[in-house]
Amino acid sequence: MPEKHAATKERSTAQSLLRLWPYVRPVRHRLASAAFVAIVASCLGLVFPLILKWMVDGPVTDRDTGGIWLGALYLLLLGIAEAVLFGFRRWLVARPLAGVEASMRADLYRHLQRLPVAFHDRWPSGQLLSRGTTDLMLLRMFFAFPLTFLVVNTVTILAGFVILLMQDWSLGLVLLAPVVPLVVLCSLFESRYSAVARRAQDQVGDLTTVVEEGVLGIRIIKGFGRHRSQSRAFHALAGTLRSTELAKARLLAAIWALIMTLPELAIGAALVLGTIQVADGDLSAGTLVAFLSTALALRWPVESMGFLLAMSQESATATERFFEVMDVPEEVEDDADAAGSGSAAPEGAGGLRFEGVSFRYPDAEADSVPVLDRIDLHIRPGETMALVGATGSGKTTLTALVPRLHEVTAGRITLDGQDVGLMPRARLRELVSVAFEEPTLFSASVGENVLMGAEGAGEEALGRALDVAQAGFVRDLPEGTATQVGEQGHSLSGGQRQRLALARAVVGRPRFLVLDDPLSALDVHTEALVEAALRRVLRETTALVVAHRPSTVLLADRVALISGGRITAVGTHQELLRSSEEYAWLMSGARAGDAGALGAAEDVKALEGAGGSAAGGVEAAEGSEAAERSGAADALEAVRAAEVVEAAEAMEAVEAAEENAR
Repeated sequence: MPEKHAATKERSTAQSLLRLWPYVRPVRHRLASAAFVAIVASCLGLVFPLILKWMVDGPVTDRDTGGIWLGALYLLLLGIAEAVLFGFRRWLVARPLAGVEASMRADLYRHLQRLPVAFHDRWPSGQLLSRGTTDLMLLRMFFAFPLTFLVVNTVTILAGFVILLMQDWSLGLVLLAPVVPLVVLCSLFESRYSAVARRAQDQVGDLTTVVEEGVLGIRIIKGFGRHRSQSRAFHALAGTLRSTELAKARLLAAIWALIMTLPELAIGAALVLGTIQVADGDLSAGTLVAFLSTALALRWPVESMGFLLAMSQESATATERFFEVMDVPEEVEDDADAAGSGSAAPEGAGGLRFEGVSFRYPDAEADSVPVLDRIDLHIRPGETMALVGATGSGKTTLTALVPRLHEVTAGRITLDGQDVGLMPRARLRELVSVAFEEPTLFSASVGENVLMGAEGAGEEALGRALDVAQAGFVRDLPEGTATQVGEQGHSLSGGQRQRLALARAVVGRPRFLVLDDPLSALDVHTEALVEAALRRVLRETTALVVAHRPSTVLLADRVALISGGRITAVGTHQELLRSSEEYAWLMSGARAGDAGALGAAEDVKALEGAGGSAAGGVEAAEGSEAAERSGAADALEAVRAAEVVEAAEAMEAVEAAEENAR
């Protein structure tokens, strides 16, 4: 959700709840049957006063013991019948309402999966979780109890007042006197309680977000000793929620007190007037007993209206919150034939091409500076392009546009001449595979996490992908590829998670590969092994690789330098080292204006000119020590690059020897 809770369209309680009709419709007959059974059971309670009237005016007055026992038997049978009917009503609604809740939860989850990434960037996960749990539980409770009994109690009250007026119309009018004040009070209560209920449910979502962040970030909290500050944040939100819940309780207590007091006063007045009429001989004792018994039987239906209205308001609020998410448009699925209906790709249009691509986030101001501005870039078929730039230059955003995690604001991206904006997403994501800088693993087995990158792939593809990612550690796990990695893969190290994410990206042998600094968590030796294996994969695909270190850049055929959201230079690694000061500075890792920056850059150039020989590595090492003594310690990265180059070339030489031997 945006930082401030979204304003909802003003709807009445009934209008909000009617939006649930598509979910209720399949079980409407079962719910109607349950309501009918409850009405019959409730109306049986109105027969009790009539039996009492017959007993008082008949057997009791005539001292007929047999008649009294017969009346008692009637009352017992009515009581049993009422209890059985209410139990039957509960059985009727249990299964269908569980199905309604499950259907709504499934639709919500399915819809969340189809919403654009920009939506998930804006909404806290706690708000979404509370809508899928607390709000849906409220709606199930509403269908099971308040909805049914709003109907049942209304029918019971109407039937009861008909009986009262038939017994004695003057006393009946006395009991009708509180109706108008009660209607006004309920209307005022509804408007005030609705706002408080909405605020409370939004605060539950905020609290859920804090709890989730505290659980997922427990390592950071403990590592920095921030448990007290996190506890303060939690208690502040919990205190706010508590205050809101107390405000709800005060409103409910006030309306309930008034709803109970006014009918009690009316019953008291009717008792006094009825007693006077009995004393004057204008009314029989049995009729007065029946009248008062009927009035007392109507106490619960009348007094429960406040509670039922409160639950209805909370349910209407839950409905609004549910549809706030469901009303967000899904990613538009293009016609499956759209991609194939275009004209043939022009000559030279193969590979991955960015044509005048600009991008700004959907919630950005229309006149704001775009994150990406008129990007033109062509990665030829079978070529690997490294994307290099300073932090915040737009590298990750550019890679996210290829699989359409975000939609371009202007321009277009093509794969082998086909516009990705016209390509069905299912087809697009078969062609393009991605590995992000932050590896995400799911609470599943190692094999399931890797094979998520290729539907229908088998054990052979899994083994090949693990070999490419140098994830041999999997074989040492207790259950091999069947080992559960735990929530977000926290049972594994950062480097292990990153290697599994890389294996997931390459398992399907994609035609296009997008890698966002996929080796950042690896040690230098493992990195060299992964790069050597990755070279074989890159020969078979068209790849865009975000790189921050020379060792990763050396995987690429060409390099694109991005700065301020624009491509400022394209060429080979050696060409950019010679022609671009910014690129040389980025590769050296030195600070702008530092005297050691040029020296470190020259070290990198010297290493490239030497072809990564061992002697060059030693000389660079000596040079790096001198640089460190002079305050330019960042030149060590150049040595590291040389070591990686040397290891990679050695690995390639071994592979070439093996191929020649075969």
